Amino acid sequence: MRLTASFAALLVSAALPVSAADMVFTSWGGTTQDAQTTAWATPFTAESGTNVLQDGPTDYGKIKAMVEAGNVSWDVVDVEGDYAAQAGPAGLLEPLDWTVIDKSRLDPRFVTDYSVGSFYYSFVIGCNKDAAGECPKTWADLFDTAKFPGKRTFYKWSAPGVIEAALLADGVKPEELYPLDLDRAFKKLDTIKGDIIWWSSGAQSQQMLASAETPYGSFWNGRLTALADSGVTVETSWDQNITAADSLVVPKGAKNKAEAMKFIALATSPKPQAEMAAATGYAPINLDSAAEMDPAVRATLPDQQAATQVNADMSYWAQHRDEIGERWYAWQAQ
Repeated sequence: MRLTASFAALLVSAALPVSAADMVFTSWGGTTQDAQTTAWATPFTAESGTNVLQDGPTDYGKIKAMVEAGNVSWDVVDVEGDYAAQAGPAGLLEPLDWTVIDKSRLDPRFVTDYSVGSFYYSFVIGCNKDAAGECPKTWADLFDTAKFPGKRTFYKWSAPGVIEAALLADGVKPEELYPLDLDRAFKKLDTIKGDIIWWSSGAQSQQMLASAETPYGSFWNGRLTALADSGVTVETSWDQNITAADSLVVPKGAKNKAEAMKFIALATSPKPQAEMAAATGYAPINLDSAAEMDPAVRATLPDQQAATQVNADMSYWAQHRDEIGERWYAWQAQ
């Protein structure tokens, strides 16, 4: 989830006692990293005495360069799930220490030898009800420029979500999505290419919807929750919401590996996961977090929207990430 590192998050380290040890947590910035700081980093420092210095945004090229140079300055990094599934076997990540991290109550969809889920989210259809005469309810609606004219917005980067949405809009059944039919997906995307304005960060997607630059589009669900809380009249459709997850990883050669494992252990425990979920609208990956949450808040999260939910296949994306990305960016540039 590509965002600019938030100034507020970066200030956290300055407030911590200089006598404690340090470790570095890197994430995507913005309200997401602010919530991770509050729910995870602050209590970890209180319990361990280790300062959690904030950095960001996550940069996969930088991870690779640091590992190859043998000079790794990041200890725990929040990454996209398909990247984690690819980077671990490629030798860029440390295997996680399951004697420190309890994975027994973590959602197994988001656990690998090298990563655990950070939080999981859904791509959903969002609409500014004040700006749109009618709101799209399905992916087919969002691709229907006759019924829903004007601009719509989608995630800019090559990642799970948009290709699946295009295929679902074209009538592919969820259970038949993989392997992805890229020719069919891009043909469907061609039908609305001139009407797409791409968003590259969660904050940008919110701005585009709030201003009605794009009255509807595909969004991370938590961004719509936050936008609605700010007073914008938002309608969210969960029909065939597409799930994906961020993951926590430790780069190969991290200087504070032992502390990194302890940090991940706390970050994925029930209460910190519940607090993160309540602050962001993204679902916890700890199966025991529900008991720590207000039922009204929990009802709004992706894990409660399973009736038509579509799970993005992270293993498939890990295997095909590079080839899909090459075609994706070439298509965007045409």
